[in-house]
Amino acid sequence: MIGSTPAPGAGSGRELSSPPSDGISNLRFSNHSDHLLVSSWDANVRLYDASANVLKGQYAHAGAVLDCCFHDDNSGFSVGADTIVRRHDFNTGKDDRLGSHKDPIRCVEYSHATGQVITGSWDKTLKCWDPRAASGQDSLINTCPQPERVYSMSLVGHRLVVATAGRHVNVYDLRNMSQPEQKRESSLKYQTRCVRCYPNGTGFALSSVEGRVAMEFFDMSEAGQAKKYAFKCHRRTEAGRDTVFPVNAIAFHPIYGTFATGGCDGFVNVWDGNNKKRLYQYSRYPTSIAALSFSRDGRLLAVASSYTFEEGQKPHEPDQIFIRSINEVEVKPKPKAYVNPS
Repeated sequence: MIGSTPAPGAGSGRELSSPPSDGISNLRFSNHSDHLLVSSWDANVRLYDASANVLKGQYAHAGAVLDCCFHDDNSGFSVGADTIVRRHDFNTGKDDRLGSHKDPIRCVEYSHATGQVITGSWDKTLKCWDPRAASGQDSLINTCPQPERVYSMSLVGHRLVVATAGRHVNVYDLRNMSQPEQKRESSLKYQTRCVRCYPNGTGFALSSVEGRVAMEFFDMSEAGQAKKYAFKCHRRTEAGRDTVFPVNAIAFHPIYGTFATGGCDGFVNVWDGNNKKRLYQYSRYPTSIAALSFSRDGRLLAVASSYTFEEGQKPHEPDQIFIRSINEVEVKPKPKAYVNPS
């Protein structure tokens, strides 16, 4: 993609107080407020009011928490190394167990369209749960075998995209989970790190460990597939040598459909996928970018600066969460320049 110059003098944003004490696995803004849900390897899930910079509550798992998502504004689902699917209500303190997998659970999504909770595990299965089941009752609806361990998932409308080890990508319709709607292979050569659906429901972005992002489309017609492409990002050239960094995170802006990527180079870039341009690059963060999330109105961007052990055990910066106030110029696509044919 064509790149813009880095943002001059742009700071990191406002740092949230009381951050996790170990690696941040994910963070997500609520669809209803500036509440931010954060999962961590320190075995806790935390709920923040990002605007007020207040930790509103937290609860613990028996092991590292690998993912979380909101149910409503004050309750959420979480999964992790303890293999348990949990729901927690921060208002009442009520904690429910929906069920479990055989191995650690990497991903969780809640579908507002169908009322299902979907979990993806390293046991090579996808499971669908009914959170309305009576407390203590296993709420399992469906189990879908996967070709490999689940690494990342994303929802848009009734569509679920599941990315696994071995570069497999399965696309499901949540209204019929008997088999995938599409079975695909990543167009990137190396291990998938993150998949995120376009807000308009036409496709998904896929990132990998070798500093690339692929833009894919659900339309399998020749014309639809002709629109897909991949581009290099999060790499540095020094003395003629390319250093390539994994792209850990993708987050789409809810208004403009542009998207941010975060890499192990500590940078967050904002891209205009339609015009194949980089709109913005923020100043470097202290360490790897582990997760990103835009608020519901696109005014805020939550950035998890958290070492992801891509270089093994070593001294590293503490885990931090930054909240950026977004200016329109950083995320709004620029109009194409008109060229006078004369």
